[in-house]
Amino acid sequence: MGDLKKVRQQLAAFNASVESRVNEVRENPDEAKSLLEKWREIQESVPEVETPTGLKLPRLPLPLLDEPGAIARYLYGEGLPGEFPYLSSSYAEMYLDPMDPHEVPSEEPTRLFAGLGTAKDTNERFHFLTKNQRSHRMSTAFDGPTLYGMDSDEPGVFGKIGEGGVAIDTVEDMEVLFAGFDLAAASTSVSMTINGPAPTIMAMFVAAAKRRFGDGVVEKLRGTVQADILKEVQGQNEVLFPVQASLRFLLDMMEYSVMKIPRWYPVSISGYHISQAGATPVQQAAYTLSNGFAYAEMMRDRGLDVRDFAPRFSFFLDCGLDVEFMALARICRKIWAVGMRDVYGADQRGQKLKLHTQTSGRSLVAAEFKNNLTRTAVELLMAYMNATNSCHSNSADEPFTTPSEEYVKLASHAQSIMLEESGLFRHMMNGVSGSPGMKAVERAVEQAILEEFEEIDRLGGVLGAMEHRYQRSQIQASSHRYEQQIMENERRIIGLNRYAEGVEHPEPQLVRISNERKEEQVLRIQDFKKRNQDKAGPALERLGQVVRSDGNVFEELIDTVETCTLGQITKALQAEVGKFRPMM
Repeated sequence: MGDLKKVRQQLAAFNASVESRVNEVRENPDEAKSLLEKWREIQESVPEVETPTGLKLPRLPLPLLDEPGAIARYLYGEGLPGEFPYLSSSYAEMYLDPMDPHEVPSEEPTRLFAGLGTAKDTNERFHFLTKNQRSHRMSTAFDGPTLYGMDSDEPGVFGKIGEGGVAIDTVEDMEVLFAGFDLAAASTSVSMTINGPAPTIMAMFVAAAKRRFGDGVVEKLRGTVQADILKEVQGQNEVLFPVQASLRFLLDMMEYSVMKIPRWYPVSISGYHISQAGATPVQQAAYTLSNGFAYAEMMRDRGLDVRDFAPRFSFFLDCGLDVEFMALARICRKIWAVGMRDVYGADQRGQKLKLHTQTSGRSLVAAEFKNNLTRTAVELLMAYMNATNSCHSNSADEPFTTPSEEYVKLASHAQSIMLEESGLFRHMMNGVSGSPGMKAVERAVEQAILEEFEEIDRLGGVLGAMEHRYQRSQIQASSHRYEQQIMENERRIIGLNRYAEGVEHPEPQLVRISNERKEEQVLRIQDFKKRNQDKAGPALERLGQVVRSDGNVFEELIDTVETCTLGQITKALQAEVGKFRPMM
């Protein structure tokens, strides 16, 4: 599943073709002359910018090359920003101030992550975070019961309501969550970090948007829902249904989105949680890319055209402090581009890996927690060096609590300082790529990812490797090794096992959800159930019929959520297909 052998073969062929072109231009004077002329034209076409201090710089810095072979290796092996294989970036200009000082800059790459308490609480946080933003790029965290498809009034759930994320039980909660935001506007983008119940939560989002803006809003919705069930089995276990049923529900949602929600990314193929579960940077990249190719295979098996579905995939990686992150996303773009072009036949839009990055939550420690501000700043620098398309920066107080307003604001401003106050990314595209150190990391990372691909292939592809518990066992082994390195001082953590002062520092103020707010949520869902008690049963029966008849479950869910809660839908679907048995 995923044609990883073909991807490896095509990547080897691509690398060989680059070296072949290098040799051609070195051996053929006419080829060399033509390439030198092309290189001069490229250099002369780069506009000049002036910094606030009066320094004149090229908007796109290019290496000082005058040897045809080196020029060929750069142009064809790395590519200019926005050109195959997209090693430098997926698009030609990112983060840059407009050339015309009167133009409004493009939308910020900063994506603002929030989720706490009730929908009303999180809505207030979204408005707080976006009040000074030109574009509203909101990422949503959900509480534990929601992540597991449970209602807030179920037994044993009360203490978890709204903790670590927002409680969403009904379409009415979803309406409140995004109240005051124009979901039809091009400047609004919504991301939802949820997997097992992703089709139901996405159906609630679509239904809530239609309630407020009418049926025509569907084709205008922008954003993504994580929905990546493969990484859940491999890394987290937030899975509600058996694997094949989970994949069916996910693919139903993806197919519907491809056909009817043209601006929506129906899956965010996620390495972040694989990394947070303990994977090394290379494992994160290898498992994420292989999962992406597996989804491409599944969509192709459904008869969908790669030109329709490939541009609708998005990816989500973390960025930690290990040296691999210096070039990890760059190599991911290259491997994805070659695989999608040469194995799946994707066009240019489908070859581009669209990437959201989050700084590493695992790198944050409670000991002398304000050091986390620096850790996050360094990780942000590496994420933008890798030309991420959007980014979320973690809050320094996360080891203790749901992030407070103070540290959420500092985390957001860290990106603003780097992108707007600093000149590193404002004036020049690709200013820090191509160093000898980065190229060395690129070569090592690429080789290591392909070795992981080879092992996954040997075990029968992504699903076969999952059945052997390969990805999960490797992640667990890496997690254990990571903790051992900290205990043995091999992995240095400032303030924890290095330069620790041995004194207690005051913890930040804890953000906690009051019992009164939790009781409000319980009353809201009970009221919803009471008002819809005569409609819920028939709606769930219609949903069951769609499951049994192999219809599109997601399309039916958009109607089901009007009268049924998340927990009712989860139980109805489990009655049809069974429950997931977690891999230990």
